[in-house]
Amino acid sequence: MIIARTYEELAVARAALGSTALVATMGALHPGHIALVDAAKRAGLTPVASIFVNPTQFGPKEDFSRYPRDEEGDIAKLRKAECALLWLPSMDEMYPSGNTTTVHVGGPSQHWEGTQRPGHFNGVATVVAKLLGQVKPDAAFFGEKDWQQVQVVRRMVADLHLPVRIISVPTVREEDGLAMSSRNRYLTPQERQAAPKLFAALKHAVQHLLAGKEPAATLHNTRHELAAAGMVPDYVALVHAETLEPLNVLAHPARLLAAVRFGHVRLLDNLPVG
Repeated sequence: MIIARTYEELAVARAALGSTALVATMGALHPGHIALVDAAKRAGLTPVASIFVNPTQFGPKEDFSRYPRDEEGDIAKLRKAECALLWLPSMDEMYPSGNTTTVHVGGPSQHWEGTQRPGHFNGVATVVAKLLGQVKPDAAFFGEKDWQQVQVVRRMVADLHLPVRIISVPTVREEDGLAMSSRNRYLTPQERQAAPKLFAALKHAVQHLLAGKEPAATLHNTRHELAAAGMVPDYVALVHAETLEPLNVLAHPARLLAAVRFGHVRLLDNLPVG
């Protein structure tokens, strides 16, 4: 695996590759990230991973310095997964002196995480646009655990006519159903044991919705189920899967989204409905 730390190194390494797929990460890699690399290979594309902890997607009350970092471990995991190229830019490479341009997104970014974390998706869109421009991949693979993020990136790519396919990969879960996340390491042993109740509550809600239960009542009951597990819901929502607009009645395509605060950790999950 080639490791590039400057844009000049990246350009030389990229020129030697054929059709590529970008797997953009902030490091602290887990099997969910590796699943994206594997999906790229199954699609016949050469995987290129990036690791950059992007400060512009962190809010003023979010600790950028606390985000987990493990460069040595991440490199070893990507080598084992047979990733062809790793782009490891510095802060100066990504946001050079005099940088003034950002991407402002609307549409699917406006609710849910967009409300809870103002400016977050502008930061995501800006760094993803930079990475796409730097790596110039044929496709980019994203995990469905961050469903809203996938839709925001898809909308941005379509609106800006960027020549790249955005491909989503189903959420990778622990054996007990907990969606894999870099932040799971901050759960206490007791919280880790209870955390799969988020996935369980969403499965119950999907079953009720598909059985014809009224959405408002179903969402209300799901919030109570999560609260009973010690979780504080930021939102539990039935939404149009592409626009992220809330749905008052079940229509397709639909997605069930949830974000909860559990101890010092914020957990996100989602499921398709139907």
